[in-house]
Amino acid sequence: MPTIGIIGAGEVGSQIARAALAHGYNIVIANSRGPETLQHLVAELGPSARAARAADAAAAGDFAVVAVPLKTVNNLPVDALAGKIVLDTNNYMIWRDGHFARIDSGETTVLELRQEHLPASRVVQAFTHIQAPRITTAGRPAGAPTGWRFRPPATSPTPSTS
Repeated sequence: MPTIGIIGAGEVGSQIARAALAHGYNIVIANSRGPETLQHLVAELGPSARAARAADAAAAGDFAVVAVPLKTVNNLPVDALAGKIVLDTNNYMIWRDGHFARIDSGETTVLELRQEHLPASRVVQAFTHIQAPRITTAGRPAGAPTGWRFRPPATSPTPSTS
């Protein structure tokens, strides 16, 4: 099964990891603090998940998910993401990201700016209109019965709702 490199282990990145694992993908997940800080999450996710630094997660993935805020200075592993499809989950939030004059003026979009940051990647926006917890609770596969809900893999404890 393909491997997904996930950069960002917060609310969105960890929910995407849970959903991907439930569908048989392997994941390599990274955050800004280092893989040693992800031991609890990886233990929860199970044997098809491992933690790494951002460049290693990007390199390991057949494609990548970027689930981190937009920055004026690009700190993404550009070389490791080169040639890959990158799903960007970012929603521009001035209160968190600060002002980006080019976006505020309408000169460019968030997606176009992220594409500039990753010129050798194919960047697409994804998961920007869904609350993170709903990634694993609201969807259902085509043809699934109406009452179907996402279920974590048997090797993973049920995610807490707190």
